[in-house]
Amino acid sequence: MTSLVSTSRRPDQPTEAAVPETYRRQSDGTVEIAELWRILWHRRYLILGVAGLLVAATLVYGLITPATYTASAQLLIDPRDRIVVSNDVNPNTVSPDGGIAQIESQTSVIQSTSVLLRAIADTKLTQDREFNGAGFLSGLFGFLRTEEPARDGKLSQAETRTLANLRRKVSVRRADKVFVVDVVVTTQDPDKSARLANAIADAYLADQAEARSQGAREASEALTARLAEQRKRVEAAENAIERYRAEHNLTAASGRLISEQQLTEISTQLSAAQARSALLKAQVEQVAQQRRSGGLAGGSTEAMQSAVVAKLREQESTLVQREADLQSQLGPRHPSIAAARSQLAHVRQLITTELERIQQATRADYDRALANEKLLSAKLDGLTQQTQTSDQASVRLRELQRDLEAVRAVYANFLLRAQETREQATIDTTNARIIGRAQPPQQKSWPPLGLLLAGAGGLGLGLGAGIALIREYASPTLLSPKQAEALIGAPVIGLLPPERKPGGKPKSVAGAKAPLPPDAHVDGIAGLALLRLMEMRGAAPRNAARSILLISTDGDSSERLRTALLLADAAADQGERVLLVDADVDKSQESGAAGLLDVLRGECGLDVAIHFESTQDVALMPKGRQKAAPQKVDGRAFASRMLAEASRHFDIVVMDGGVLTQNIKIAPLVATVEHIVLVGQLYVTQQNEIGRVVEAARLMGRTVTAAVLIDSLDRR
Repeated sequence: MTSLVSTSRRPDQPTEAAVPETYRRQSDGTVEIAELWRILWHRRYLILGVAGLLVAATLVYGLITPATYTASAQLLIDPRDRIVVSNDVNPNTVSPDGGIAQIESQTSVIQSTSVLLRAIADTKLTQDREFNGAGFLSGLFGFLRTEEPARDGKLSQAETRTLANLRRKVSVRRADKVFVVDVVVTTQDPDKSARLANAIADAYLADQAEARSQGAREASEALTARLAEQRKRVEAAENAIERYRAEHNLTAASGRLISEQQLTEISTQLSAAQARSALLKAQVEQVAQQRRSGGLAGGSTEAMQSAVVAKLREQESTLVQREADLQSQLGPRHPSIAAARSQLAHVRQLITTELERIQQATRADYDRALANEKLLSAKLDGLTQQTQTSDQASVRLRELQRDLEAVRAVYANFLLRAQETREQATIDTTNARIIGRAQPPQQKSWPPLGLLLAGAGGLGLGLGAGIALIREYASPTLLSPKQAEALIGAPVIGLLPPERKPGGKPKSVAGAKAPLPPDAHVDGIAGLALLRLMEMRGAAPRNAARSILLISTDGDSSERLRTALLLADAAADQGERVLLVDADVDKSQESGAAGLLDVLRGECGLDVAIHFESTQDVALMPKGRQKAAPQKVDGRAFASRMLAEASRHFDIVVMDGGVLTQNIKIAPLVATVEHIVLVGQLYVTQQNEIGRVVEAARLMGRTVTAAVLIDSLDRR
């Protein structure tokens, strides 16, 4: 015996395969983000098919759709307008929103009926088949139809159709935060697109000029009609003022009473004198405050502004610095220091004398200002008494003057406005101009076949990916080893690549005449899986051979058979004696010779049911003759006896258990084997099928011990 089967079993070994608690705690599987690309790769043909269908449909659309060409003319519209004359009829101020609302309104004007009809008339668009709505049949039988002329200013049928078609082919665009408007026209002819775009731009400018001229003429006529009435009102107001002055002897100069002019002048002078007196008084009080505190008047404004004081201060600073330098160089008793101190005292005496002179001058100025203030105050009192006698008459006179000023201002405004609006009718004040005339486009604007195909391809890939994910969600498959461990509740002991030659596998383990083709990578994975499985505690009795039952779902039968052969070959390569049992008894065909079913029914022994084919290290047991199904109790006993007898001749028993939900006849064998290994394919095996198989094993008395997965996307 080698190390694979030499692992001893304790007497207290449980009857259930020991599974780590980590796997038992997980209830269901989840899809990891890293696995999404593998789902998409698995369903790549669906995704590519959807993308190809959309690309083909887009290609057909691009080939049958008539080409159209887009031309654009640019207009600059300034909301302020051009100021040719003042008081324009149209407001030239910018609105609080920066004129954006005005520009948006002008974009609607460009698409208005009046502008488009003007452009239609200029280009004779009603005769164009693309715009007048006349199709092939209408043009062929046009002689049968007579079109009635328009009446009462209404549009004719041709104009109505042309206008409607033109609206669908014209758009006005404006970029954000600019006053530039693009007039865009799309037709089937590049020259026609450019011609219509320029015609609409010209029609807009002409329409605006005509509208402003008409508005100015109407305003001028209304103002002229009111001028005669306003003139009479001004004359009546002037005559009333002259009569009142003559009656009350009120003399005026420059439109004002002389007494009022004098009173105003004296009042202004008094205010200035009071302000100067207050300023000088503050300076005098400041100097007095400094004298009372024991200091000099050097902090006053006059002292600080005095050039003499500033020069003496500079000399004082120089002497102080010189005295300090001499003391540091010659000592405090040197004659030069005494001379410097004498000069410093003399300068300070001069500063004191100058400050006292400034103080006396400030006091004298204050006295003169105070006297002037008193004089002006007396004059103001005298004039006030004189004007009090004529106040009653002045009130009425001022009222008449205000009436005259009001009617005179209105008359002047009417006269000026009438003249301006009369001239404005002949001047275009619209500040709009064409900054870029439309040119015939060199390339078609629709359909952009390359862009449409690229978009259709991207959309098709996205739509196909969405459909693939929806199909995956509707019928979820096994996506990852972690998900398999969560669903099964047992570890994944191996991840095998798919078979390179699917047609080379036998239909059953009993038909395996020779070992599988050599593949070092796959054999290494199978060997590691077998080692991991043997390290796990099993549920078989101590005297039984180590046994492995491989089961799968409906779609994994071929890979299950291949996995059984790989495990058997891996054990044989390590010197183990292997019994390979075909336990997939649910299939209709039978071997004709004694086999597993005969052993489970107790009709023959192990030595009769097995045979050797290519090597003495691997024996084969067919499924046996299809008779009655083994009894549950007796079948377990015979299965246990079979495994005990196999332990004397073999190290490992590998069984192909088929689909457990269908292979009910091997229920006695399920309850006695050591390990039950589920074989599944990533991205193929359905999750609900895994649940059914696991539940079937539990009902037969066991749980799944481990799992081996086939990576269906592996391309080694």
